[in-house]
Amino acid sequence: MPHVAILGAGITGVTTAFALHQKGFDVTVFDRQRYAAMETSFANGGQLSASNAEVWNQWSTVIKGIRWMLQTDAPLSVSPRPSWHKFSWMAEFLAQIPRYRRNTIQTARLAVQARAGLSEMAELAGLDFDFSPAGILHFYKTKSDFDHAKMVTQLLSEGGVHRRQLTLAEVQEIEPSLEGDILGGFWTESDSTGDIHKFTIGLVDWLARQGVLFRLGRPVGNVRATDNFVDVDGDRFDSVVVAAGVGSRALAKQFGDRVNIYPVKGYSITVNLRDEVSQNGAPMVSLLDDKAKIVTSRLGKDRFRIAGTAEFNGENRDIREDRVRPLVTWCETYFPNVSTESVVPWAGLRPMMPNMMPRVGRGRHSRVFYNTGHGHLGWTLSAATASIIGDVVAETTRANLGVNGSSSGAVVPV
Repeated sequence: MPHVAILGAGITGVTTAFALHQKGFDVTVFDRQRYAAMETSFANGGQLSASNAEVWNQWSTVIKGIRWMLQTDAPLSVSPRPSWHKFSWMAEFLAQIPRYRRNTIQTARLAVQARAGLSEMAELAGLDFDFSPAGILHFYKTKSDFDHAKMVTQLLSEGGVHRRQLTLAEVQEIEPSLEGDILGGFWTESDSTGDIHKFTIGLVDWLARQGVLFRLGRPVGNVRATDNFVDVDGDRFDSVVVAAGVGSRALAKQFGDRVNIYPVKGYSITVNLRDEVSQNGAPMVSLLDDKAKIVTSRLGKDRFRIAGTAEFNGENRDIREDRVRPLVTWCETYFPNVSTESVVPWAGLRPMMPNMMPRVGRGRHSRVFYNTGHGHLGWTLSAATASIIGDVVAETTRANLGVNGSSSGAVVPV
């Protein structure tokens, strides 16, 4: 049985482990943290949002970013500190603007494809992760943003995502607790929400019972690929899948590949709904405020997750009060009956490729594969990309075995 190492125990690595285990591979998962899903998969916005598949590669995003550079509480923050990594990433980001339409449609298709896979994983493993099929409501406050949303809706439709345009009255009917100056919205009934951390650790527990080995608390230092095996800190495997989030770039470099992931920090707060007034005052549907770039999810009876912002500041995990405060203020503005006395802040680094598309496939070496760079839609796309990379690894394994046969010992050529 071919033995595959997966580097990273976040949502992408764990769903990849599921896909490869289902195909009969012997799987070992490494992560530097003592527990799975402790970084970007810990406290994201909670949305499974095909309706948020629009990529960011637009001139309007660039113009807004320049305008917001000196505004500490802006949705997009770019540190003026120079670095070659940041400049090269941004240059490639600009080069992808002509592919905005194509990449948005393709991302939507991947998101739709992923729905069935995530459902299968949850059902097979019996996962309890505060799942809600409540749908996602995008709301808008200006005509220009609303008109842009109409255009995006057409692109999403081409990708298989269908959302319905709403009047103000229809927005209020879907979510009566939402207050504020709102023009209209769009409703995606097929989208859903849940707790990514609970999903991931639940899947880890199930996979471990099936024989998948998790080597947690094991930072990976040195890796290399040879004709006969892959070496991961002295341990030999038949192949490796890099799914290490923002750490993927450094690992890829050791394998001779360039995976230009940049860490884009996002923030969230979890509002603990400790009283009945707050529980009744928080929305049950998931929301996306397009102007503020803020998303929300209701996680069970007593938690309300609010997430947003994008910060280009290198591999910096500091939780800044001036970036958290807008999320709290947003909650108090739109949901004044929700108490913000108990708020838990968090920050995570989104692994973003310049084209906003995940890197899924083989590296230069036939034993090295990648499933990484999912950006702001990691959970939404994870089941689809896990299935894709599972097929690629299996196909490469069969092809090489057909040519080379099996080798002696534990190593099987891949």
